[in-house]
Amino acid sequence: MMLSGLRNANLTFCRRQIAYSLTCAYSTISTDVYKAKLLKKAKEQGFDTIDQLKAHLKKEIDKKKIEFNKNDPLKELDKIKKTNLGQNEIKVRPPLNKSPDKTPFKTLSSYMDVDKLKSLDPKQIEFLWRARWSTKDDSLVAVVPDSIFKRMHQIAKENPCFVLPLPRKLEGNKPGNGNQEGTELHYVQWNFPDENTTHCILTSLAEYKLHNQFARPHTVIEFHSELSNKVGVILMNGHVEKDCSVTLADSQLLLLNIQRFYGVMGIESSIAKERLNTLNKFNKGSKDFNLDKLIELAQSLEN
Repeated sequence: MMLSGLRNANLTFCRRQIAYSLTCAYSTISTDVYKAKLLKKAKEQGFDTIDQLKAHLKKEIDKKKIEFNKNDPLKELDKIKKTNLGQNEIKVRPPLNKSPDKTPFKTLSSYMDVDKLKSLDPKQIEFLWRARWSTKDDSLVAVVPDSIFKRMHQIAKENPCFVLPLPRKLEGNKPGNGNQEGTELHYVQWNFPDENTTHCILTSLAEYKLHNQFARPHTVIEFHSELSNKVGVILMNGHVEKDCSVTLADSQLLLLNIQRFYGVMGIESSIAKERLNTLNKFNKGSKDFNLDKLIELAQSLEN
């Protein structure tokens, strides 16, 4: 430790000493050479001393300053900008619309005039709503009575996720066996972005396991309750994504089972209670949740 400190001290001392000597030598030599050159320059121009040369140069410098100040560089820059404005016009994007009506999701007003709908009766509203989506081949459309929707909405809030089976035909492994029936599970996720909008998102369970919250949904269903208090109906619309393994018929079957398990068909019958119990077990992570029982309840035609 002592040797190391000593070495550092010596090195520092040497650096300071060398730097000091070089600085002094450089300063002395430069000044002498500079004075000699100036005196030579002064005599070449007919002056006896450096001071006489400086006085003469000062007059020349002041004269040049007056000439340069005649042209304002800022004014010249403005002229150039105005000349090139038409040639290189910069397009400025308009400011973002900060209107409180804009939301990151679509509401009923995104599709129709809500105030005008409030003046119509339920049958007229249903006719217009279905006509609004009649040209869309991948659409799911419905008009839900307020009382039924409130029951489903409450059950969905208590059970915001679920899995539902979708029948699939499997190719036989052996010659002569033909196609066999299989089941593909799909994940259901409910979201409630605001008081009048409810989303039901469906994706395959395989997709969800692979990407979790970044899984790509194949079906998105929207419920709009802006007309609930005034007219007593909730408008539903949904669509099936293109280029996915699920058809419109598949999504319709999944939607049918969503209604069965979330109380749209009622909650009083024995099978309705079984479905609701299965839904509760899944969301509570109960060890009593049985996948075979889920498939059986989904495939049953009883309500």
